[in-house]
Amino acid sequence: MAADTFSSLHVRNYRLYFIGQVVSVSGSWMQRVAQSWLVLHLTGSGVALGVASALQFLPILLFGAWAGLVADRMDKRQVLMVTQPLMGFLALILGVLTLTGLVQLWMVFLMALLLGAVTAIDNPARQSFVMELVGRRQVTNAVSLNSAVFTSARVVGPAIAGVLIAVVGTGWCFVVNAASFGAVLTALVAMNAEQLERAQRPLRAQGQLMEGLRFVWSRPDLSTPLALLAVVGTLALNFTVILPVLARDTFHGDASTYGTLFSVLGAGSLVGALFTASRREPSVPLLVGALGLFGLFMLGAAAAPTLPLEIAALIPMGLAAVAFQTTSNSLIQLRSEPALRGRVMALYSVVFLGTTPIGAPIVGWVAQHFGPRAGLGLGGTAVLAAALVALWLGTRRHVFEARPRPLALDSGEAGSMTG
Repeated sequence: MAADTFSSLHVRNYRLYFIGQVVSVSGSWMQRVAQSWLVLHLTGSGVALGVASALQFLPILLFGAWAGLVADRMDKRQVLMVTQPLMGFLALILGVLTLTGLVQLWMVFLMALLLGAVTAIDNPARQSFVMELVGRRQVTNAVSLNSAVFTSARVVGPAIAGVLIAVVGTGWCFVVNAASFGAVLTALVAMNAEQLERAQRPLRAQGQLMEGLRFVWSRPDLSTPLALLAVVGTLALNFTVILPVLARDTFHGDASTYGTLFSVLGAGSLVGALFTASRREPSVPLLVGALGLFGLFMLGAAAAPTLPLEIAALIPMGLAAVAFQTTSNSLIQLRSEPALRGRVMALYSVVFLGTTPIGAPIVGWVAQHFGPRAGLGLGGTAVLAAALVALWLGTRRHVFEARPRPLALDSGEAGSMTG
């Protein structure tokens, strides 16, 4: 099982990328925790937390599909070599503003919006770059290991952030994150570009953005997982909004309590990522089952009366959430046409991350007026309902069966489907 779990690390380019991500994503989670705590410190408002989260993901909702076309047309490695330093620069600016005492709420909002704009370009290129690094045979393993990096960073990053905030202040979390982007940039530079398994880039033609939308719409086995992701992204994955309020108001804690809650959620997520990494192929039963368990444990977290019981609920909740995310990511990548993969993964980002601007203010308002438990209960109910609908659609309508349907292409679009 260990050999299967870490098999894609035998690919040198992916190994470099993996190491860079370990450092950088830990820094990014430090910034997420610090940004939420900074907004809570400046305003004391759950709605303001929701707005900050919404602004960071609004550009993905607005421009994510277009960014997928950029990822398909351009060298993904070169795109990442531009976006990663830009994100580090924005983190540095916010760190300097915070350390000098000049930071105001509108500045945090502006930096969140600018970071979201860069992320909108970065995310589809980064998601589809995995296939170029390891090839089709290893993509499920590599996607799961990427999730393991992301979730282990959710353990390490918030824990370090909680200590830094308590000892030296919030601003240093942003500065450390800025420095962490150097690890990814170093990995990208050190890669052997000749070993990348690149898909043929589509020829420039009108209608290529709509081509990706039509492709997904014509494939229920792609559109159904994306619809489930939309529900999860809108109402369930708003932990940067709920957990700060839960730590402060429900359990009467401080930044270290908040960091602890995030870390134990990440610990469960890490187990889920390693579990899916050990599986050779993604499966629909795992997708639907993990979604149902995510909803049940989220309702359990909403009802937990004490901090130890809250921690006990967050661990399996994180496991189920990441098992669902990585399985859906792998299924969508494997079932996509190579020349359209960037656009399909951009839609994945739009429905998974771009729905946050819709859901975060709603969940923030619910958490502020009815308590963070109500915010968790709203997400858990929505996820469990989505799992039941998915189960019915899968058994009665067979929507998850892979049934490729070729697009009707005109002469101007034909070149985009080669490769």
